[in-house]
Amino acid sequence: MSDRLPGFSTLAVHAGAQPDPTTGARATPIYQTTSFVFNDADHAASLFGLQAFGNIYTRIGNPTNAVLEERVAALEGGTAALAVASGHAAQVVVLQQLLQPGDEFIAARKLYGGSINQFAHAFKSFGWNVVWADPDDVASFERAVTPRTKAIFIESIANPAGSITDIEAISTVARKAGVPLIVDNTLASPYLIRPIDHGADIVVHSLTKFLGGHGNSLGGIIVDAGTFDWSAGGKYPMLSEPRPEYHGIRLQETFGNFAFAIACRVLGLRDLGPALSPFNAFMILTGIETLPLRMQKHCDNAKAVAEFLAGHPAVSAVNYAGLASDKYNQLARKYAPKGAGAVFTFSLKGGYDAGVNLVSKLQLFSHLANVGDTRSLVIHPASTTHSQLDDAAKIKSGAGPDVVRLSIGIEDKEDLIADLEQALGA
Repeated sequence: MSDRLPGFSTLAVHAGAQPDPTTGARATPIYQTTSFVFNDADHAASLFGLQAFGNIYTRIGNPTNAVLEERVAALEGGTAALAVASGHAAQVVVLQQLLQPGDEFIAARKLYGGSINQFAHAFKSFGWNVVWADPDDVASFERAVTPRTKAIFIESIANPAGSITDIEAISTVARKAGVPLIVDNTLASPYLIRPIDHGADIVVHSLTKFLGGHGNSLGGIIVDAGTFDWSAGGKYPMLSEPRPEYHGIRLQETFGNFAFAIACRVLGLRDLGPALSPFNAFMILTGIETLPLRMQKHCDNAKAVAEFLAGHPAVSAVNYAGLASDKYNQLARKYAPKGAGAVFTFSLKGGYDAGVNLVSKLQLFSHLANVGDTRSLVIHPASTTHSQLDDAAKIKSGAGPDVVRLSIGIEDKEDLIADLEQALGA
């Protein structure tokens, strides 16, 4: 190729991959091995001492996973990435590098229910304290900043509401506070939104969702934007101070603009152990090859379904940023001009009971706890994914008792609308 930068679709197919040097295999092989042979004693020592890059043990890195990491980093516009076992594992590994016991991070209140639970409960045992802010009120993030604040966490498109977050505005708050902005880009994928272009310092994904796209493999990933100075102010000793386990290396000083990704690998993944299976990496890589085609179909279908629901007499509200009447439509035009995503919610006039009944009447939609599948999915968050929250918290997170969440797949839109029409009529 010439010196021109490859386009998104080209990167989705080719980034990080080369024909296998031994066999000539064009598809990335599944390197289903636990460990790798060293050239000699000096080679082994240099790998363990972070003086050379290479493979040691699949818990720390694997050639199949490395292709996945390079591909997602390229699609997101980051400097490096680390694949892990799930989206939740990605969040644990990221925050382990940033927070000490007693530290705080600010999180948008509109998040996936599992993240709300992880942040509010599981992280307490680590001494990490979450402070909630309203993504519709940027000033609430400013008010939440204290000397103990070490990060801000948001979703580009919030789950389950499908609302669009003003990434640039919250990035400005993070810069002023001197802390990194972490963006969960799961629902958008880099096809719709690239948070690094709007000021994010770290991007995380549940690879299980739209990037993998087929509902068959768990995975998570962390992308380092390479934009944050980890040595400034002494806030992040994991990156700026000598690491005793690596003979006093300072990761920021040694690895520069991909130091955070290295820290996640050699301090987080190595010791916490949430490794991604090479087989799952292979499956997710295969899914990413069709990401641009799938995401556009997802979005086109979602808009058609949202327009149908907006005119149905049993529906009291549709929350889809792709509708001109939606409060997030202007943000969608700014951040996601190709489409507002495929996950959104709507409210039923019959309340909680109507939501529960609807999911039981649908035939083409699958009732399950996932999003981002080629198949269309439905769930009633108040009785499932957000059931651990009280009613007030459910409403604040966009999962009130009358709310149903849809993840629109790539079927024919006419069939999806017909299924919803018969279920709503029943």
